[in-house]
Amino acid sequence: MLKPLGDRVVLKVQKEEEQSIGGIVIASNAKEKPTTGEVIAVGNGRILDNGQRVEPEVKVGQSVVFDKYAGSEVKYESEEYLVIRENDIIAVID
Repeated sequence: MLKPLGDRVVLKVQKEEEQSIGGIVIASNAKEKPTTGEVIAVGNGRILDNGQRVEPEVKVGQSVVFDKYAGSEVKYESEEYLVIRENDIIAVID
């Protein structure tokens, strides 16, 4: 499995289902980029200037909302993931 470094988080993006309105199917490239995902792996946290490590606030299994254009898409063992920095996460979904 992917193990993120520092303050990075690996997400499995929750893609929205294709919707049809009045028989018209919206092309996938015309849709908004998904902004929710499930945390798959979390790094050890970021290191402050004084050398202290700050533990990540998110945990594996949580659903989160993240910035629309955050991170890098990664394909690993035929699955697609998104690797983002923890500060690009806006909220945790309860």
